[in-house]
Amino acid sequence: MPMHTEVDVLTLGEAMVLFAAQDEGPLAEVQRFAKFAAGAELNVAIGLSRLGWRVAYLSRLGQESLGQYLLDVMQREGISTHAVRVSDVHRTGFMLKSRETQGADPQVEYHRKGSAASTMGPDDLERLVQSKARHLHITGISPALSPSCHELVLVAIRWAKAQGMTVSFDPNLRPRLWASPQAMIDTLNAVAALCDWVLPGLAEGQTLTGASHAEEVARFYLDAGAQHVVVKLGREGGYGAHWASAQGQQATVPGVPVPQVVDTVGAGDGFAVGVISGVLEGLGWPQAVARGNAIGARVVQFPGDSDGLPRRHELGPLTL
Repeated sequence: MPMHTEVDVLTLGEAMVLFAAQDEGPLAEVQRFAKFAAGAELNVAIGLSRLGWRVAYLSRLGQESLGQYLLDVMQREGISTHAVRVSDVHRTGFMLKSRETQGADPQVEYHRKGSAASTMGPDDLERLVQSKARHLHITGISPALSPSCHELVLVAIRWAKAQGMTVSFDPNLRPRLWASPQAMIDTLNAVAALCDWVLPGLAEGQTLTGASHAEEVARFYLDAGAQHVVVKLGREGGYGAHWASAQGQQATVPGVPVPQVVDTVGAGDGFAVGVISGVLEGLGWPQAVARGNAIGARVVQFPGDSDGLPRRHELGPLTL
């Protein structure tokens, strides 16, 4: 029987290699790209590890240079890789991202069909249960990868809650991964109902619930069983967020001004890093949400998905 690994946070999902355009223009015309690690859950794992938390990550990678690159990044960032399996049959997914200098959302092109991570299933949980932890973080990307990944997410959440862990869920909508919009809505709302903390963006919440306002989105998930809901208000909301609890507390937490938006991808993952770390440290929810707002605002000022995630000494006064 393997010894248990003591960590603070567990997460699972698909790590990808990001090739970010270094020149403006359509991806088909770009000649120069820079290589980064990407994947929503990996971004969160990196952010938490940089703040001093012990994180274990469950995934599968291909046995090629892209997979080795991601494994090296995880190890360099201090993430436990005991739950990462390398496949000699399936390959590592990758993505291309355009460069936008005026703050617009970039063009993103995914190459992930049949990837090693998409072959994960409930049996992979065996590698995760070797860890004792306080918290599990899930996103809506993982259940979209394949039916077996969907089942893995469900059994992981149920296992974590049986162990007394809290579970956070970021819907992180990827409509192109789903057979239909309704399948996406039904599946992700069912997953959210199993989790303690739900962290949608306002536009995501509107799509998933049919509600118009942040307060209504929060109420939908509280009624479904969540204990805390934080709705990210996005650029139009000044990068602030609305928090509500099952105990009837609520607050709209203002965002942090952003001098120049370089790349919007990864902002929600930075927000999750701030909220999760803040709550686990014992900050009140409004303070944890303020940390999430500040880290999200920092991330959009950097070109990669995770290179704007701060280390402990880089946290500003709002995020201490």
